[in-house]
Amino acid sequence: MAGIVRVLFVALTLCFAVVAVPNVVLAQAVETKTGLPDYEAWERDATRATDVLEEDRASTEGLQTLRAQLVSWRDLFSQRQDTNKGKIATLKSQIEALGPLPAEGESEAEEIANRRAALNKELDDNTAPNRRAEEAHARADGLISRLDSTVRDRQTNQILELNPTPINPALWPEAVVSIASVWTAFMAEVRENYASPQRSDALKGNLPLIVVLLLTGLALVTRGGAWVERGASKLRGSRHASRARVRVGVFIISLLSLVLPVVGLFLLIQAADQSQLSGEIGTVILGILSVVTITIYVARWLALQVAPPAYPPHSVLVLTDGQGLQMRLLINVAGLLIAADATLSALLEAELISETASSVLGLPVIVVAGLFLFRIAQLMVASAKAAQVLAVEGNADDSNGHPAADASTGVIMRYLGRAARIVAIVGPALAAIGYTYAGNMLVYSTYLTLALLAGVAILQRLVRDIYSMIRGEDAGAKGLIPVLVGFAIALCSLPLLALIWGARVTDLSEAWDVISAGVPLGDSRISPVDFLKFAVIFVLGYGLTRLLQGMLKTQVLPRTQLDTGGRNAMVAGAGYIGIFLAALIAITSAGIDLSSLAIVAGALSVGIGFGLQTIVSNFVSGIILLIERPISEGDWIEVGGTMGVVRDISVRATRVETFDRRDVIVPNADLISTSVTNWTKGNLAGRIIVPVGVAYGSDTKQVEAILQKIAEAEPLVILNPPPAVLFRGFGADSMDFEIRAVLRDVNYGMTVTSNMNHEIARRFAEEGLEIPFAQRDVWLRNPEALRPPEPEKKAPRKSTKKAPDA
Repeated sequence: MAGIVRVLFVALTLCFAVVAVPNVVLAQAVETKTGLPDYEAWERDATRATDVLEEDRASTEGLQTLRAQLVSWRDLFSQRQDTNKGKIATLKSQIEALGPLPAEGESEAEEIANRRAALNKELDDNTAPNRRAEEAHARADGLISRLDSTVRDRQTNQILELNPTPINPALWPEAVVSIASVWTAFMAEVRENYASPQRSDALKGNLPLIVVLLLTGLALVTRGGAWVERGASKLRGSRHASRARVRVGVFIISLLSLVLPVVGLFLLIQAADQSQLSGEIGTVILGILSVVTITIYVARWLALQVAPPAYPPHSVLVLTDGQGLQMRLLINVAGLLIAADATLSALLEAELISETASSVLGLPVIVVAGLFLFRIAQLMVASAKAAQVLAVEGNADDSNGHPAADASTGVIMRYLGRAARIVAIVGPALAAIGYTYAGNMLVYSTYLTLALLAGVAILQRLVRDIYSMIRGEDAGAKGLIPVLVGFAIALCSLPLLALIWGARVTDLSEAWDVISAGVPLGDSRISPVDFLKFAVIFVLGYGLTRLLQGMLKTQVLPRTQLDTGGRNAMVAGAGYIGIFLAALIAITSAGIDLSSLAIVAGALSVGIGFGLQTIVSNFVSGIILLIERPISEGDWIEVGGTMGVVRDISVRATRVETFDRRDVIVPNADLISTSVTNWTKGNLAGRIIVPVGVAYGSDTKQVEAILQKIAEAEPLVILNPPPAVLFRGFGADSMDFEIRAVLRDVNYGMTVTSNMNHEIARRFAEEGLEIPFAQRDVWLRNPEALRPPEPEKKAPRKSTKKAPDA
């Protein structure tokens, strides 16, 4: 399949296309000395593009080259659409300053009319280049769309093209002859170059360097993986590092298993270049060997990451030990099969073998690839079922060290496995019929898709491990940041997925241009870059606000004489102001003009006002609470039958912690509009009342003196004003007294009351004073009603027998 080699390096290709291509291609567009586009050159290029499209004889590569040139013209026209923008705005303001045009039948002063005409002519002269650029931009965009449509039609025809069936034995000799001819041509090329005196002398001169490069390259290619595995084994056995640190270290070391063979491969290619024995065919073969080697080692690395034989790392799939061994073997063989298909595609693209030979030679490869893909799909479905079982059981880790399973991930894995099984059957069948391109695209694109998804899962696992290493062991499973970063990684993989399934880099470039253009918002446009700028500036402003709040709370305000409530109010106010300023600066920096939304906002404000009036009322009430501070954090309040301590005053509501340690959320509007008792407002002093009853006949003066001493002896009772003992009156069962005392801290009112009651009971027992309890005499008005009724006497039963006849 011709695109597999490119897909292996698609990340670098995409970056080059996005960054480098626009700068290089833009030089193809021609400008005149005045800075305006050379419309004569543009007309020639546009006419040539139109002729190419009508004749439809150019190759796909030629169409791509022509498209790149048209894109450079379109970009140039896009830049020139805003020429003289400032001057045009000034001219329009001048024309508006002259006032409106006179009504029909009315005349205008000659001086104003002449000035208006001159300004309108100057405005037309300055807007003409913009209009010309807009027209040329539209034409270039239309031609590019037609070129893209032509290329897509050719791709569709290629997919639907029916070749001779490769199962026909008559075609097999041609395939064997093609491969033999390639090898024969390569050997002939080597012999010819070796026979050349110049190349032979260069080979002998570079022989020491070639030997060093060969030995070093072979060592890195063959033994690099073993060296890396030794280092990973030592790190796994480390007892001093945390588990998250070990997982991250093992992953970094595992990357060396890719880097070392690639470096060795580069050294081998350099050795072949230094020998100067290879020609055109040798260059193609060296490129094929490079792709084959890289593919094999990438597959080996993925196998060890997806189903590792030992922890760490965590396994991406939930498999048993036997299933994990099968998965590693399958992935390694899949790498060999993809490398074989890449070899055939490269030979076909270099025109070293025919398309028929490629189909015949690729048939056994795709059949074996389908069989292995089917088994991989079965293991994926088994892993999905095991993941769902773990999710239902709620296990954080199973015996094989798999992380916490997610039910949604299991569902996705199950459907992917089912789809892969269908592809494993349909793809080889299509290739056998003769739809070689369609069959290869289905099977090998599915392989690459699974490899891409595995790479995404591996990167997401790495992010969780890094987060755990920074925040603490196993913190990554609970953090929001790893989830967001993982989502961003999955989002960034979508362009690669599109390239795997046949999209072109130009298609992604067009999509990016549309996205970069943004969406209109009033008189301005919002693009992803603007949104990113807004997000970065707002996050920075929010971070600085939080930093300022922390400094105020811990460094500045504790050195002042403000109470706790005042300090909390200032910290909260600084937070509101900082967030508002951060949002305002972010909106301004992003270039978002909200003035054009004033009418829409005014219309919506009426409905929002009615729908959110309660929320707005609570918000305003919260601001009033922070400014006036009728209550503060730490106050003991009573509102609406709820009594407790204020713990937090937020924008919408206030959290009150009751004395039974329950949180009650009180809307801020209730604290403003209703009566609130604040027991600790201003100071903590407060009065308590302790009622006491004594039996009739007791000496009231003695009782008063005892109670006075008990009150004055309590440490928290304030002696100025002194506590008072009052004889309140004669109750139904006792003579009633009260102790009224002011405490330094009313928060201890219940404790002081309890202590006083203990002391009163002890002193009254010592003095022989009685604390009565209620006694009642019960009189029954009808006591006979409580007696059980007497049983009724039954009447004698009459006999029913008849007397005998005399």
